[in-house]
Amino acid sequence: MTWDWGAVADFMPYFWDGLWVTLQILVFGSLISFALGLVWALLMRAPTRWVTWPVGGLTEFVRNTPLLVQLFFLFYVLPEWGITFSAMTTGVFAIGLHYSTYTMQVYRAGIEAVPAGQWEAATALNLPLRRTWTVVILPQAVRRVVPALGNYVISMLKDTPLLMAITVLEMLGQARLFAQQNFQFTEPLTVIGVAFIVISYLASLALRALERRLVH
Repeated sequence: MTWDWGAVADFMPYFWDGLWVTLQILVFGSLISFALGLVWALLMRAPTRWVTWPVGGLTEFVRNTPLLVQLFFLFYVLPEWGITFSAMTTGVFAIGLHYSTYTMQVYRAGIEAVPAGQWEAATALNLPLRRTWTVVILPQAVRRVVPALGNYVISMLKDTPLLMAITVLEMLGQARLFAQQNFQFTEPLTVIGVAFIVISYLASLALRALERRLVH
């Protein structure tokens, strides 16, 4: 086996297309998972079981079924019911929904870690419930959970190749396409392997910087 730098050069246009798709999936999937996770966490604190039971059942179901199964269901089954989205939209929503059930638990832990005295102080000041959450509780909770949320960003990055199963050509999809067309597998797969390492490392550095900024 010999390393062919010409194959690497030929693969790079495919790589940049795949990288752009991967980063879009990661960014929008992360935003959906963070937003939905916070919604689930807040709903689970509702005073009525008519809210907590359905939310708990939905999140447990999503968390305990494989992401790949959810991708197939959303992309291949929903169209039979007249609900159709593009492969990219379906993939971003699926990965965001799946990971929102994990970020929900992170938010819950962060909220529960806020000292009881903070709730009592907000009550003593007669703050409205909405202001108590937005000004007192959530800012403190979010600072505590940034490292854990960052870990899920890295996990989402590593799960983006699953979207290839529904025809989304992210980095692995582009590498597979190039390899099948040119019968060269080593170079494209090595390039994307290195790319995943670099992106993960840069993301971890950014998250550490954000964590230090929030703490200080």
